[in-house]
Order: sequence, then structure tokens, then C-alpha cells
Amino acid sequence: MQNSLDAFGRLLSIMDDLRAQCPWDKKQTMESLSHLTIEEVYELYDAIMDKNLDEVKKELGDIMLHLVFYAKIASETGEFTITEVLHSVCDKLVERHPHIYGDVKASTVEEVKANWEKIKLKSGKNSVLEGVPKSLPALVKAIRIQEKARGVGFDWPDEKGVWEKVKEEWNELEDARNKENQADMEEEFGDLMFSLVNLSRFMNINPEEALTKANLKFISRFQWMETTSRENGKAFSDLTINEMDQLWNQAKVHLQGNI
Repeated sequence: MQNSLDAFGRLLSIMDDLRAQCPWDKKQTMESLSHLTIEEVYELYDAIMDKNLDEVKKELGDIMLHLVFYAKIASETGEFTITEVLHSVCDKLVERHPHIYGDVKASTVEEVKANWEKIKLKSGKNSVLEGVPKSLPALVKAIRIQEKARGVGFDWPDEKGVWEKVKEEWNELEDARNKENQADMEEEFGDLMFSLVNLSRFMNINPEEALTKANLKFISRFQWMETTSRENGKAFSDLTINEMDQLWNQAKVHLQGNI
């Protein structure tokens, strides 16, 4: 524990030095840092998906630096300090874990989540969905919306109902497509995707991770096709669609088990 405290104290001290002496660090604001923070979080996500623990360690450090940076900027205007930030999150964790720090009983993950959402409502929020960031990517946002609704009991009773809903939305999309109604097609396509996210929860699949892996698989196969085409002396863009299709099937076989 002391080693961790010493390391954190060292980071705070370095942050003080940078803010006082480095031209770049002195110039930064919360707004100027915000897009860089988002980039760092995505880099952490990439490292986690690649199972590269060395990179995970580095990216966690970068994010920690950003958190300390924001607190340092706020302390300069008297808004809050890093100490207040840490005590605030500790207080919140204690409050929202009454099954650990109180006399509430919760033996399952779902019970813990339900208690968490109920406590948030008591703390002044008008809706359990208020905690979903507006700027989240749509797929991740759909996941969080559904998780929070489920936390207060609004959910399908079983997977069968979700399957039926997916089929219903597919048929409605097909009907809109047949009528060539662009606005309805967009709406029904969104409904279908939302229903698929619902289905993923019942199948214990993280749809963001599943789509990420599908993207990586496509990239790997496509780049194999490009490389193979060049090795055969042809520009990929000059191939016919049939030749591309043949290369695609070859890529699936060649890369099977590697992606």
C-alpha cells in the first residue's frame, strides 16, 4: 500500500512541476485535454482487445495522468482538488455498496445492479437513464440503456421474446424497404439493431466486442487479399468481382484460426 501511495504522490509532484514549468502543460485546459483523453481511452481499449498487458499498463498510466491533470487545473481555480475527487468516489462506492458497508442483502450481480440504480434515484436523479453519457457511440449507448432499464426490472422475461422481437423488427424493415420509404427504413433499421443488442445480452455476448472482432476479421482478410493480389502482379482495384470473391474464399481458408 505504501509503495502505491508513494507512486501516486510522485505523479502529483511531477504534475505540479509540469504545470509550473512546461510551456505545453501550462497552456492546457479541460477542454483542450478532453479529446486527448478520449483517444487515450480508445488506446486502452485496443490494448485490452489485443490482450497486450504491457500496453494496458502504459495506457492506464496515460489515463491516470489525465485524471490528475484535470484535478490540477480545477485546483488552480479553487473548484476542487484531487483529494476531494478521491474522497468523492470513495463516498459514492460506500453508499452504493450497502451489501458490503451496510445491512442490505445482495448475493447476485443482478441484485447489486438493482440496488445501485435504486440508490442513484434516491440521490436526486429523475431517471435511471440520466447516467448514460450523451456522447457515447450509439452501440455502446444502447448497451448501457438496456442494462440500466434491466436494473430496475424493465426487461424481457426470457430469450424467446427477444428472438420474436428481432424477427418482428426484421419484417418491419423488409416491409419499409419494399415500400421504398427511406425514413421508415432508417427507423426500422435502428429498431432492429436495438433489438439485436437486446438479444446479445441474453446470449451473454458483448455486441461492441463482437462487432470489433468482426471488423478485425474483415480487415485481416481484406489486407490478405490485397497482398496476394500484388504478389500475383495485379492491382487489387483492377480485379473483377469474381476474382475478388475467389480471393476472399482463399483468405478465409488461409487465415482460419488466426483471427
